[in-house]
Amino acid sequence: MTTRICDAHVHFFSPGFFAALGATPEALAGLGWDDPESPEALAGRWVLELDRHGVNKAALMASLPGDADSVATAVALHPHRFVGFFMLDPTRDDALAYAARALDAGLRTICLFPAMHKYPLYDERVARAFELAGSRPGTSLFVHCGVLSVGVRQKLGLASPFDIRFGNPLDLHGVALKFPKVNIVIPHFGAGLLREALMVASLCPNVLLDTSSSNSWIRQTPGLTLAQVFRAALDVAGPGRLLFGTDSSFFPRGWNRDVYLAQQAALDSLGVPAADQEKIFAGNFTRLFL
Repeated sequence: MTTRICDAHVHFFSPGFFAALGATPEALAGLGWDDPESPEALAGRWVLELDRHGVNKAALMASLPGDADSVATAVALHPHRFVGFFMLDPTRDDALAYAARALDAGLRTICLFPAMHKYPLYDERVARAFELAGSRPGTSLFVHCGVLSVGVRQKLGLASPFDIRFGNPLDLHGVALKFPKVNIVIPHFGAGLLREALMVASLCPNVLLDTSSSNSWIRQTPGLTLAQVFRAALDVAGPGRLLFGTDSSFFPRGWNRDVYLAQQAALDSLGVPAADQEKIFAGNFTRLFL
């Protein structure tokens, strides 16, 4: 049983996030979800939720471009519990100015969703985001690759006109080599592009993999198991480049403990030593976000 837990992937579904999707408090109630009320209230609720599950720290992600201030508020209120991530659409004219303001406000990681905003990862605008991160020591890039499915959009009956052709981890190779001091996190083991994510990780020591979500993409590879995914990731990247995450998001569900238990069971089944598990569940997070 690991003694420390730091979750590298929690979505901060703020009032601004729901408002941007057109979801009213009444609509949320119809789904059985709680109204976040305010960034301050939501931050306080997450602190209590982390306490309840024995989670030391969590990375909170602003899950739409333009909502960085909500996460900045949470981080400012609870700097010892939260690290701030924010979504960036690098195709927007104000992208770099927006990113700079978010970093100035204390956020630590720029999140790119190329399938959502339809740009290739070798685009010069992506390189400019990396350049900004490189000029701010301690800033990381989170790059969503592979299958992209946003459950909240589906629940609200919203279209998800994404194009997953833009989410190939191999397209990160060049920019990862160009900015070797910028840490890059690929979530969900590449979300169906495990082989490609491992190829990039094997060539670029600044690439890490986050273990978050139910990893339902595994169903698209018949016979593959979560334990086998972990074994492959450990063989290629080692325990020092895996970041535990749950992909938790809304209340009343709160922190998704089932994801944690499934991942711990997979690691235990492989006989992964306690010291290596400590790196995955907490140590790597702490090192990355000192």
